[in-house]
This record gives sequence, structure tokens and C-alpha cells, in this order.
Amino acid sequence: MRKPHFPKLLRLPAMGALVAATATAMAVAPAAAGPGFGPRVGGPRADSGNWAGYAAHGASGKFTKITGSWTEPVATCSGSKLAAPWIGLDGYSTQTVEQTGVAVSCSGSQASYAGWYEMYPANPVYFSNPVSAGDKFTASVTNTSGHTYKLVLEDVTKGWTHTENKTLASAEDASAEAILEGPGGYPGFPNGVSFTNIKVDGKTFSSYSPTKLTSGGFVPGPLNGGSFTITHS
Repeated sequence: MRKPHFPKLLRLPAMGALVAATATAMAVAPAAAGPGFGPRVGGPRADSGNWAGYAAHGASGKFTKITGSWTEPVATCSGSKLAAPWIGLDGYSTQTVEQTGVAVSCSGSQASYAGWYEMYPANPVYFSNPVSAGDKFTASVTNTSGHTYKLVLEDVTKGWTHTENKTLASAEDASAEAILEGPGGYPGFPNGVSFTNIKVDGKTFSSYSPTKLTSGGFVPGPLNGGSFTITHS
């Protein structure tokens, strides 16, 4: 299910529809398409609508690579909810996102986890590899040349890696982000998520003075070099 398009901004469809479609796509993985995790919605410093985390943008030139790690948080499920920690390029002020991360879909008390990548506005592709809360992930998104990207997601705990080489002609490389997306409906992450060792083009994330983004009561804490924690206030 695709998001409806609006000038300059995209809005998420109903969360229940997202969860149902995501759960189906995750069950059919690998190479299953599902609803997208797209550009942010809303203001940069107030509640961003769907992104919590930090976004580097506005620097001269373009962003070509972001790397980082996180530990997949425990989702305490109640009802139909969806969220995803990820890192990527674009989406802060553009209509594309090149990203990879882990989605958690809640249906009642049941949580389902799956790794994925996405070249938005194309739908995400979910991986069939097992994922559990507590798994440590490392990821990178790199512009290798022109509009070609290398997306790598590694589950360090379980020992699997996915490497994807994709093209996206409309990508602009205008921003670089570490994000918890879709937490606005309180998806059962009472302790949020901690990102570590985030680097952009080989430099620590904080050197870019990235913009803080909040969503649905989820607020990123202070950025210490390339590390920060998002918690629910």
C-alpha cells in the first residue's frame, strides 16, 4: 500500500493499514514488498510527524555515506502498531529516501521483526532472515557513483548480512539520518532505541550539527559524537 502524495510532503496512511500490510509482507519475505518508510512529515524541531532522531543537512556539497549501529529494542505490543529504526540518505527535505533498517509490527500482543531496505518511493523489500529483540545491527548506505547505492544491513548477533546495490535516478543526497520512524502511535518501545558510532562521510555525526527530530513523544537525547538514545517522554 503506497502513501498518498502531497506537494512537498508525504503523509502516512492509517497505522492499522500499515501494520496489516507490513505483517503480510514480512511473513512472505524474502523480496516481499510492503508499505513504505518515507520522508519525514511536519516541522524540523517540533514534532516531525513520523521521524525521531537526527538529520544532517544543509552542508555544502552532498552526503555520500552513512554508517552506524543499534540494538533492536524490545517491543511491548498492545494493538496494531508499527515502527522502524534505520539509517539512510535523503528524505529530510526531499521526496526520496535510500535506507535500511529493521521493522517491528505489532498485532495485539504479538511482535514481528524483519530487516528491510527501501529506495523510496519504491516499496520496501523485507528479508526472511530471523530477527529478535536484542540483536545488534550495523548498517551503511553509500552512494557508490552517480545514482547508484550500496545498502548493507548486518545482524551481528545472528551472523547474517544483506548487501543490495540499487539505483534511484531522482535521489539528491541532500541529507543523512539515523531515525526511529513511525513511533507516534506509541509502538511499545518504552526505552526507545540507542544508535552508536554514527558516521557521515567518515566524520562523527555531531560534527554536522544535525537537526533534532521528535515524534509522538519520542525524543532523541544529546548527541555524543556519533551516539544518542531516543526515549519516550
